[in-house]
Amino acid sequence: MAIGEVFKNPTVKQVIFQIKFPNLFGIERLIGDYQTSIMVDFPESQLLYARNILLADLKPGAQLPEVPEEFSNVAVKKIWNFKNPNGVELNVNTDSVDMTSSLHKAYNHKDAPYKFRDIIKSSIDNFLQIVKIPKITRIGLRYIDECPIQNDSHFFNEWYNSTFPLVRFPLEKAQELSFSARIKRDPCFLKFSESFQNDGDSLKYVLDFDAYSMNVPSDKYLEVTDVLHEMILSEYDASIREPLKSFMRKDKTVSKAK
Repeated sequence: MAIGEVFKNPTVKQVIFQIKFPNLFGIERLIGDYQTSIMVDFPESQLLYARNILLADLKPGAQLPEVPEEFSNVAVKKIWNFKNPNGVELNVNTDSVDMTSSLHKAYNHKDAPYKFRDIIKSSIDNFLQIVKIPKITRIGLRYIDECPIQNDSHFFNEWYNSTFPLVRFPLEKAQELSFSARIKRDPCFLKFSESFQNDGDSLKYVLDFDAYSMNVPSDKYLEVTDVLHEMILSEYDASIREPLKSFMRKDKTVSKAK
């Protein structure tokens, strides 16, 4: 059964939403109207510039050749950046809109004080009213969880349903472990990665869930996003065990991974 509660001390550290669409040359003249429509949620704004960087792999003693003319005149890409003081950031490009949040810990649970679905709906509904896009080429929803960890296989097996082959590569001996998979679940896709790092001074264990769908009619974007979230929630629930859930139910100030 999928998780159906809001935790006091959740493991999610960052959640990301993105839509992609064909490059729109006229988007710049519409940005002012869009900024006005989202100003309540995103009062801070700035215009950023991005430019491709040419990297050259040279052998010892080799000279850096002249940069070809086609690279020296690479166009600068504009990014319209909007923020709010609570830790949510939105970027508009000529071919995408993405949102990153460290505030939201729940998607649409009735007991959550902040619902990520609400700000997705508000931001994208306003965008689609101003920028008429018939089809979204890609919708993505991603959750990154940083989980409590000890350098102990017994603890790890009690708290997590891991993909790591710990019988062959014990956690106590590992400096780095990682696993990744990309699977298709019609009509969506899921990229999953699990990683453990021990640099000698600290331990880090990360679960990364990236669900996406391609070629979605614009009026179906929220329906598809709901499906993506259910995929992620199901995989997260399959990756953890009851001791972690008990840990997350405790206040953050008193929680310790024992």
